[in-house]
Parts: sequence; structure tokens; C-alpha cells
Amino acid sequence: MKSEPESRIVKGRDVKFSIDDLQGMPDATSQWDGVRNYKARNYLRDDIKHGDKVLFYHSNCKVPGIAGLATVIKEGYPDYTAFDAEHPYYDPKSSTDAPKWFMVDVKFERKFDRVLPLAEIKQHSLLKEMAL
Repeated sequence: MKSEPESRIVKGRDVKFSIDDLQGMPDATSQWDGVRNYKARNYLRDDIKHGDKVLFYHSNCKVPGIAGLATVIKEGYPDYTAFDAEHPYYDPKSSTDAPKWFMVDVKFERKFDRVLPLAEIKQHSLLKEMAL
């Protein structure tokens, strides 16, 4: 799960969302919306299942890396942010009849003591086959 821990304004809205933000949500639960990459969309729509553990990854920041863990509590469903013209993740080519983008709901599990940087992750032999 990729997120942005530092502020970034898109269409007048801050799209920042960190592991701390997830932990602070009601029931430590939130949708994972705004994914606009086809390969990631396909995972969300077709492969990620209820109960799957996900790595919570901070991106677009000074030290990108894994910040913690979350669990999928709702499988893929249409990302309704794509239908809202006022939303930063709006996509005029997506509709309720033919949704182009999908999201899942996740629940905070734990925050790591430190962010595990991407460079360090790539050095672990057990993770060589993992899509990073």
C-alpha cells in the first residue's frame, strides 16, 4: 500500500496520508483510494483478498520505505473518488456503469519503529521476487 506522508496539494486538497493518519482514523480503518496505476488497479480488483496483510509504504518523501503493516478488511470495489469532478483523483473516463479504478479498505495493524528504506528492502534475499 503506497501512501504519501508529506503534504501535497492537488485541486486544493491535501492528499497526505501516513501510517499515523491510518492509525488515527475511526477503528484505525480507511479506504485505499486514488490508485491510478493499471497494474496496481488489477491487484486491487482481482488479487487482494479479505485478510491479506499489506505493507504500508511511504512514498514521495525524504526516506521512502515501509512504515508499517495493515490488513485488508474489504476486497476491491469501485473507487468512487474517480466519479467526483471536485476530487483530486477524479477521472472523467471512469463511471459508475464502467468503473476504471478500484480500491480496498484496510485496517492499521502496526507501525514500525523506523521506516525500512527501499534500498535496504532490496538487499534482502527473501524479497528478491517481490514486486517493489
